[in-house]
Amino acid sequence: MGVFLVAVATWLTRVENWRSYTPVGGGSFIDKSGYVDAEKPAGIIRWLTTVDHKDIGILYGLYGIFAFAVGGLMVTVMRLDLITTESILGTATYNGLLTSHGITMLFLFGTPIIAAFANYLIPILIGADDMAFPRINAIAFWLLPPAALLIWAGFFAKPLGLFGPAQTAWTMYTPLSLGAAGGSGDMVGGAGVDLLLLGLHLSGVAATMGAINFIATIFTQRGEKVTWANLDIFSWTVLTQSGLILFAFPLLGSALVMLLADRNFGTTFFLSDGGNILYQHLFWFFGHPEVYILVLPMMGIISYVLPRFAGRQLFGFKFVVYSTLAIGVLSFGVWAHHMFATGMDPRLRTSFMAVSMAIAIPSAVKTFNWITTLWNGKIRLTTPMLFCIGFISNFIIGGVTGVFLASIPVDLVLHDTYYVVGHFHYIVMGAIAFAGFAGIYYWFPLVTNRMYQASLGKAHFWLTMIGTNITFFAMILLGYGGMPRRYATYLPQFASLHQMATVGALIIFVGQLIWFWNMVSSWFEGKRVESGDPWNLADDGVNTVEWQWFESKLETSLATDGGDEDADVATDGGQPVDETAETTDSE
Repeated sequence: MGVFLVAVATWLTRVENWRSYTPVGGGSFIDKSGYVDAEKPAGIIRWLTTVDHKDIGILYGLYGIFAFAVGGLMVTVMRLDLITTESILGTATYNGLLTSHGITMLFLFGTPIIAAFANYLIPILIGADDMAFPRINAIAFWLLPPAALLIWAGFFAKPLGLFGPAQTAWTMYTPLSLGAAGGSGDMVGGAGVDLLLLGLHLSGVAATMGAINFIATIFTQRGEKVTWANLDIFSWTVLTQSGLILFAFPLLGSALVMLLADRNFGTTFFLSDGGNILYQHLFWFFGHPEVYILVLPMMGIISYVLPRFAGRQLFGFKFVVYSTLAIGVLSFGVWAHHMFATGMDPRLRTSFMAVSMAIAIPSAVKTFNWITTLWNGKIRLTTPMLFCIGFISNFIIGGVTGVFLASIPVDLVLHDTYYVVGHFHYIVMGAIAFAGFAGIYYWFPLVTNRMYQASLGKAHFWLTMIGTNITFFAMILLGYGGMPRRYATYLPQFASLHQMATVGALIIFVGQLIWFWNMVSSWFEGKRVESGDPWNLADDGVNTVEWQWFESKLETSLATDGGDEDADVATDGGQPVDETAETTDSE
């Protein structure tokens, strides 16, 4: 294998054009300090060897979108299977899709898509030339593709008559995940679980390396004018997220190593009395901060993008920062609310209930600050703004349903029902994914030098918003009716709500097809952005530093990327650009 890899590398170096990126040849960028980007090779070698934070940000983004597509296809197949009360796929296949969907969306989409925004933008926002450790930044990304292959390995191996995918659900609870200890190869065990655990561990190492890099970059690489007082809100949220990763992911790694040892080396970390409860404590000490690891940077994106189209500065900036830090601290004191039904000491449960309710306060502070920012603002309903507003509404529903689950008596009734699935997905899909789309649309011109089609962007929003609420509100009603989660079959009285949820999922699926087509076609053929202020932010005095960098980039760039310059493509005001007009409808 080593000889083969060396041969491939040698062949690539021979066939690739190693022309340098020079100011004359295009591809380099000289900033005001006279700093010149390091010379880069062209073609695929550039992407395999790059340590440029912008390139790595794009790689993270493409990887996250691919994982989002895979996870989305998995859950679409699951929802189609749930149209009828009896499973067509079979319980084993359904459980395998269930497990891989959850892990894919949380670890292979959620964390990488945040890293995409952070890698591309943070050095620009804080005035740094690059990340503090560019090579570690690259290594952190390149650990993720093998992690995905390990997590999905069972789907590739099963058609060959080998092991199947893990069927443990994304939490990998013992004793279910210990079913194949000693190589018995029963229904839920086998090599698929082992490879899943190894893939998760690898993704955790990648996330930890990235967190160290972000912390070091924000602390040591800030420009002279960037102080803690004027550090942007997105950088604050990524800094807090990175701190959470440093404390939370090692717990997950430790639990995974112990689980692997129990399965393969005869240890008894989780096989002894109380081992199952021990695993749950270790997992959820990571698992609940993980929710805030995903949502805090997305809150940062909303706090950054929403004021741009409200025509005013973010209301209560300091309180938004303080609430971010408060969530980071409190997130480590709520993990056992996932374990209210395990027979914990009532006095201990009460303390976790109190903290679980208290953590809603800083989240509410953010929500009221966003709403107040909109109040009497000069609101422009561009596609990024629509997704910001959609984020707020879905986050309120997800947050309120979560407060009910923080109450011990209510949780004992609703635990392990579809109510929990609906609540969680209002946060993960209705909030986190919506914020991701807001950021993608807002910074699309910055990355591609082109504008997407606004009509398709708004169609994407409305389909996703309607589909999300149909799907997950139906799940909340299913939970009230007593429908347990993670079942491939169900009683006939639940059929109507399951079918409603499936219709909503198909609406979401169509929306994502429109989004994908819009992004790909606009990347290559969209209307070229010729202004450093494509959103006309300067008119309201809300322009930000990345667009100043973008304007400098446009002024110094000598190369173009092709495309039809005269194409009649709509900007994000929703109407085609009139070439004879002085302004566009995005103003």
